[in-house]
Amino acid sequence: MLPRALRLPFAAAILFFAFAGTAVGAPADDLREAQKLYQQGKLGPALEKVDAYLKVQPREPQGRFLKGLVLTEQKKTQEAIQVFTGLTEDFPELPEPYNNLAVLYASLGNYDKAKSALELAIHTHPSYATAHENLGDIYAQLASRAYDRALQLDKNNATAQVKLSMVKDIFVAEKRGTKPEPAKASGKAEPAKTEGAKGAPAKSEAPKAEPAKPETAKVAPAKGETATPAAAGGDDRQAVTTALEAWARAWSAKDVKGYLAAYANDFETPAGEARAAWEKQRTERIERPKTIEVTLAFKSVKVSGGEAVAVVRQAYRSDTLKSNTTKTLKLVKSGDRWLIKQERVGG
Repeated sequence: MLPRALRLPFAAAILFFAFAGTAVGAPADDLREAQKLYQQGKLGPALEKVDAYLKVQPREPQGRFLKGLVLTEQKKTQEAIQVFTGLTEDFPELPEPYNNLAVLYASLGNYDKAKSALELAIHTHPSYATAHENLGDIYAQLASRAYDRALQLDKNNATAQVKLSMVKDIFVAEKRGTKPEPAKASGKAEPAKTEGAKGAPAKSEAPKAEPAKPETAKVAPAKGETATPAAAGGDDRQAVTTALEAWARAWSAKDVKGYLAAYANDFETPAGEARAAWEKQRTERIERPKTIEVTLAFKSVKVSGGEAVAVVRQAYRSDTLKSNTTKTLKLVKSGDRWLIKQERVGG
């Protein structure tokens, strides 16, 4: 029996939209509004706005990419495939449309086309880690099918039975939230995880490889942990880092109370909505996934008096979504704690 179908969901369009700046005036307003509506899950209005934008700038890649994401969320797979295919034809140097095509093909069970699309993504951008990981998942699916077919033809094929069992173990380990053991003494990379969130689209530009920084903080889930107070008399820069790590830990643990406690009372909500409405939305988004894992890599932390600005590379993984983005967080000191006052995407 084959493992469950590979699922490679998409990251929020804001990753793609973050570098927007080529359009001005009303069209750009339509695109920004479309992005906000997409994030809020209002797919119909988002599509209307992005279509209005594309009427003015029909070849512009950012709007087209966002339209592809909206269509994907609406389960209009064939229409989304047409959008991303058009992007690969007009902008063959961009790896993200190829990656998202692979995601769509995989959702249809067409792993051969998914494999080809991912190979093109890697050809255009060899350091595109997401495409490499997704390609590993495709190989795992193809291997599983091949071994299963071999056993159908020869039920006594012990070698095929062992290999199929190994592939299935990858799926089972991922389902339990654990990783398979790395391959021993063979020089091979750790087996790719095969279920969970894959295929996060990045910006629609040739992405710059961003190697992990030495200060990368792996945020392990810790149920019930809240934002950590700064140590009395300690270094403020370290205290800011500690506070954000605790914020990410609470997020990873799906500890809504601890997560919300990391924000200042005068936190500037992203869309200017009421604090209560924002908290309700964040609570739903944290509680909806079965698992969440957040990793922070600190690019810079600057402190001036009772205020601080931290730029981080945030990697988010859940059973429904995977994304990588740069965030700028402004914090204020309240007593002996640093709290988030503003949060925006981009450096």
